Amino acid sequence: MILSNENEYVVVLDACVLAPMPLADTLLRLAEAPSLYRIVWTEELLQEIGRTLTKLGRTPFQVQRRLNLMRDHFPEAMVNITPELVAAIGPLPDADDRHVVAAAILGHADAIITANTKHFPAECLSRYNLVCQDPDEFLVHQYYLDPEVVLEKLDAQAAGIREQRQDVLNRLKISAPLFASMVEKGELP
Repeated sequence: MILSNENEYVVVLDACVLAPMPLADTLLRLAEAPSLYRIVWTEELLQEIGRTLTKLGRTPFQVQRRLNLMRDHFPEAMVNITPELVAAIGPLPDADDRHVVAAAILGHADAIITANTKHFPAECLSRYNLVCQDPDEFLVHQYYLDPEVVLEKLDAQAAGIREQRQDVLNRLKISAPLFASMVEKGELP
């Protein structure tokens, strides 16, 4: 079981935000910065990412490579949930998402970051002291918390694909338009 530092912000990144590469790359790079947040996930969540990547046309090699890299870079992120805990989670609009809430509980998470916010209504999460944020809102908060680190990570992401920060921001406009716009305009807190 993972015990979190009381000052540490912990999130579960849902499969839908870890499948699109530009968004996943940004979120995972930011998770490397100890000043921002720590992530937790489950094997079930990683398998869901794999199925999504397969549907997006990735080869089995590409899928396995991505999942192995995630496991290797964030070994502390893994939590092991039990079927009993999943079954005990109160009703959600999509019962298949109970494993995400179970991961959040076991990982002592503060929030679930997902593009499917309607699957995690506040009235369902409040009993577990959890909030749900879409990736745009979450990235805006990270930018406010530590703009220097966010810009540094975006530049590293761009360098990793031999492009410029603006190219990364252009890709992020699909899933995080407000965040991309703020960074693009240089709007600092």
